[in-house]
Parts: sequence; C-alpha cells; structure tokens
Amino acid sequence: MLRLAKTNPMGRLGQPSDVADLGLFLASDMSAYITGDVVCISGGAVMHA
Repeated sequence: MLRLAKTNPMGRLGQPSDVADLGLFLASDMSAYITGDVVCISGGAVMHA
C-alpha cells in the first residue's frame, strides 16, 4: 500500500473522512452558490482505463 500511496500526487491514500468532509461542505452554506458539478475525490490521481 505504501508504494501505491507514493504514486498519488497527495502522497497518501484517501480516507473515508475525505469523502465525509466533501459531504459536509456540500451540505453547508459555504456551497450555496454551487449548482452542480462532478467532484472527483482522488487526491489528484488520474486513472485511465
């Protein structure tokens, strides 16, 4: 797993709290002007099929 984490631009693997933080942000007033978007929680990693 450590080798996989090193390939990510953030230098670590994602955690459930990373997804929860996005959910909290979207449910808050701070996201009131966001009307729609696709949010990729990847730490900057790009995956190609």
